[in-house]
Amino acid sequence: MIDGNGGSTYGVAALGVSIRNARKRQGLSVEGLSHRAGVSFGLVSQLERGQGNPSFITLNRLAEALGVSLVRLMQGATRHDDMVVRANERQQLPKEGESGDEPFRELLTPRNHASLQVIRTVLPSGFSNEGKPFRHLGMECVLVESGRLMVTHGQRQVELEPGDAMTYECSTAHWWANAYDGETVVLGAVTPLEV
Repeated sequence: MIDGNGGSTYGVAALGVSIRNARKRQGLSVEGLSHRAGVSFGLVSQLERGQGNPSFITLNRLAEALGVSLVRLMQGATRHDDMVVRANERQQLPKEGESGDEPFRELLTPRNHASLQVIRTVLPSGFSNEGKPFRHLGMECVLVESGRLMVTHGQRQVELEPGDAMTYECSTAHWWANAYDGETVVLGAVTPLEV
């Protein structure tokens, strides 16, 4: 896809994902990266959302601030196939904690897609993240593939069974619990709008 400036919107989106992933690996906020690189907060936020037309100097500053070479940052944005994710090529998402009862999460959409992510999550028996609820920008839709999922969204609590789906605004604190005595498998689609 070509944008109005003759550049590849795919390339900027993929680069944005590469920058965001490198930033998160270091535990940096957008503001922290912006300060470290000496570029504006708005520019970093825009890039991570797959927008803008960054200069070579800007990209070099971001790479240096992230402690990676510009080549490596660009390689993270290289496209293999922008439509197909094979079952054996799914990207495993990092676990939130160190305990053995953490969910197993894998990305079903191509890793360079910044505007939509579909994630398959396997929740172990007894799992709950009530003590660490999620809260972020975007919308999410979850579908229970097997087992039972308890979703608490703000003050509302809903139990979902296989085939049931729920869509909600992510800026409200929400958490999941496995309401089944075995594993619960959930498919989730989220529009991640991080700032």
